[in-house]
Amino acid sequence: MADPARARKMADRIKEIVAKRLDKGLRDPRLGFVTITDVRVTGDLQHASIFYTVYGTDEERRDSALALKSATGMLRTEVGRNITARLTPSLEFIADAIPENAEHIEELLREARERDAETTELASTAEYAGEADPYVKPRDLDDDGADELDGDTVDVADEGRAG
Repeated sequence: MADPARARKMADRIKEIVAKRLDKGLRDPRLGFVTITDVRVTGDLQHASIFYTVYGTDEERRDSALALKSATGMLRTEVGRNITARLTPSLEFIADAIPENAEHIEELLREARERDAETTELASTAEYAGEADPYVKPRDLDDDGADELDGDTVDVADEGRAG
């Protein structure tokens, strides 16, 4: 098992190498506008998963996936030439779902805003089901220190001395 820091450095290096090679261009006309978003290398440095996104339609995404799959061997050779490791890791290209997830999150936020607006509108015209203030409050004391309960006057000082 390799050091996790070493695996991270190798993943960063592989990301840089593959991105530069794709920037130079492949001879495959199916390849669209591809962006490498992340690379993860296994702990034994034998396998690299390369996550990518493609800007365009579903058809362009499919074509780009096929182009990357067919160019995997050439890209692995390129990686092998440019890293200092005894073994060159195998490469696997995985379409990253970031754009779809972002769109889904935006849709959920839009729905939440609409529901908040509806709730605010309903709250502005709402009335209390019972009393406006349902909490029991301390009884008001008269100026002479006596508390009035249903017309009876009770002295507060005598209230604590029940017999």
